Amino acid sequence: MKYISSWKLPPSLIDSAIEKFLKTGGAPPEGVKMLGRWHGMNGTGFAISESNDPKAMYQWYAQWANVMEITVTPCVEDAEAGPILAALAKQ
Repeated sequence: MKYISSWKLPPSLIDSAIEKFLKTGGAPPEGVKMLGRWHGMNGTGFAISESNDPKAMYQWYAQWANVMEITVTPCVEDAEAGPILAALAKQ
């Protein structure tokens, strides 16, 4: 399953988040493959990752929750969403 993780750095925690990122590289735990990560110039960003282990995703979330606001959302690609949406449109 793929996940979209988005974050916002509160101004009061930017220094702590920078220090943690430089120390760890922000690498995901075992069981999570990061497909890409993008950093906005306004303290926000997002990553796309893949994992069959929701506990590993939660572990990654928990590692960063003390320095940023994070939202993790399971997602599907167009090829998976299309047939579902087509079936709904026929109802």
